Amino acid sequence: MVDFRKWLLALAVVGLLLGVGSSAANAQVNQPSFTCSATAVPNIVRSEGITELMGDLILNCTGGTPTAGGLPIPLQNVVITIGGTNITSRIVGSTTPGSTTYLASEAMLLIDEPYPATPNPVGATKDVSNPPLNQLACLAINNTNCAITSVGVGIGAAGSYNGTGTAGTATAHYNVFQGVQQGANSISWSGVPIDAPGSAGTRVIRITNIRADASALGVASTLIPTTISESIFVNGTQIIALNQASNGNVVADVVQGLVQTVGTPAVYQQCNSVNTFLLSPPPTGAVSTDHGITVSATEGFRYSFKEQNYAQTIAVQGGHYQAPGNPVRQNVLNFAYSTESGFSPEDTADVISAGASEYPGFADRGAQIQFNVAGVGSGITLYAPSYVYLTGAYGPNTVVGLAVLVNQGGQAVNSVLPAILISGGTPVAAPEIPLTPSGTTANLVYEIYYSDPSVLETLAVPISVEFVSNTGSNIPALTTSPGSVAAGFAPQSTVHVASSTAPIPRFIQETTAANLFTISPCSCNLLFPFVTNIAGFDTGIAIANTSQDVFGTSPQTGTITLTYFGPTSGGGAAPAPATSNAPVPGGSELIFTLSNGGNFGIPATPGFEGYIIAQANFQYCHGFAFISDVGAQKLAEGYLAISLDVPVVTVSTTLPTGLNRTGNAGENEGH
Repeated sequence: MVDFRKWLLALAVVGLLLGVGSSAANAQVNQPSFTCSATAVPNIVRSEGITELMGDLILNCTGGTPTAGGLPIPLQNVVITIGGTNITSRIVGSTTPGSTTYLASEAMLLIDEPYPATPNPVGATKDVSNPPLNQLACLAINNTNCAITSVGVGIGAAGSYNGTGTAGTATAHYNVFQGVQQGANSISWSGVPIDAPGSAGTRVIRITNIRADASALGVASTLIPTTISESIFVNGTQIIALNQASNGNVVADVVQGLVQTVGTPAVYQQCNSVNTFLLSPPPTGAVSTDHGITVSATEGFRYSFKEQNYAQTIAVQGGHYQAPGNPVRQNVLNFAYSTESGFSPEDTADVISAGASEYPGFADRGAQIQFNVAGVGSGITLYAPSYVYLTGAYGPNTVVGLAVLVNQGGQAVNSVLPAILISGGTPVAAPEIPLTPSGTTANLVYEIYYSDPSVLETLAVPISVEFVSNTGSNIPALTTSPGSVAAGFAPQSTVHVASSTAPIPRFIQETTAANLFTISPCSCNLLFPFVTNIAGFDTGIAIANTSQDVFGTSPQTGTITLTYFGPTSGGGAAPAPATSNAPVPGGSELIFTLSNGGNFGIPATPGFEGYIIAQANFQYCHGFAFISDVGAQKLAEGYLAISLDVPVVTVSTTLPTGLNRTGNAGENEGH
């Protein structure tokens, strides 16, 4: 394994030698200045991302004296560093020539912008004056690996970086150079033959496939985004004057990549079955009350949601969606692929470096959006669609984005891909499938199969709650805390350094959980507007639990709490609230008088006059009050209690309009 402390020391030495030539033999009197100027076009990267692709760093080089034909081109050592965070480009293999182990990175240095003989896509634009070349690669780790014999003055096909010859032999004219991981935040290329272009034009040196941990920096607190900068250092056997910004070259702007939105949280009552239409066959008497709570993840910027590889874009252009797993080489420099994969050169060999585990530039998957749902109690089943069309401001006759449910509850989901939906068409409704929770949590993962990089898109997922009520068995279980959901990119990881095994892309969780639904106990709330036990009068009250019936209703049980409002004799305070000392079963009544109390432990409240609110922890209750003189000798009056719960007039989670102090639905009766 590489001793990174030695590499860091070497980096410091390289920095001191910046622009200093070490071979007097190459010095010539009055030779034109060999000058390279650094430029970069920064990518917008996701603040949640650990392996975000940076914009390419480009050196435009002019002047100098080219190496004469037949002579070896002078060698240079190149190092790039990133400030403030780690480089996380994939380690694609390792090699140990002698006693030193080199970790081969997917990071690449290319000379003369080699346009591949077989480009992907075929119609990618190029400089027509620069004919296609083979992209011939080598691993730059010493002074012999990538050596090139000059063919004389020339750029591209006319020069020494024409991609001809056989790799590993003296005939090779390399134009793609693979780097090695030198430290947590640096990549190095040793022994790169860099020749002065002289009068032939501009020699372009491009560094690509640099990934960095944007999550370590986060989103700026001001309107000016956080930036990521690269610095480049070059030294070797020829003097190169290097011009770059003193604080590095900005290669990325860090922006929040995902914005979470959750619809109005649903409130379900334990005693009302929900969404039983999702069952087959539905149970007798089941009631459907809800068709999904929408949870949305919206791009923080266009092309924040990306498919794995450009092969999926090519498939869409051909008329169908394509699953990941069959990538093409993204081998055209400076082409906006807008995918999770980076540059993958067209090399004569399938693998560039010895012992490579994966081809450089390929991502393992597209962007995945996960929804972590917590608070899934016993008896509850969640449903979600097997695929979801993205939404956004698509133009006429453009293909809309697609996300497919690929994992839930730790299990892969096999989904049939829908036909392409053209803007303005009718979406094909995706089948809803049950989700497998782990304990009280469920994890849904949707992968982007296609996303339009020019449209700000939203993944809106309807999550349906389903249960068949059985209050006698406490099903569904009441939520001690609301069911919640948190959206975020996936897979999530704690690996914040370059790795050969950790997935690309990978992310951290930034959004916080939002309330999704609540399972509340069923209740019945009654108002007895006048009761008295003064001046020779008394009041008797009966509260019936009518959940036991001939209609197949599941009997419910629950306590009853009485709250008193009004004074006692002589201006005393109202009695303290009283709760039955045991649940009142279905088919039973709580019966008491103010003067003597009653069953289920309800105490007497002598001398009280006012009103009573009764709260029953079951759904079906009715009350009756009877006021009379003591012994009912002269005068008596009875009335039905007023239900404070509104009547159910529609099968909906939206209660009827009007006064409703309890937020509860119940049976209604005349008074």
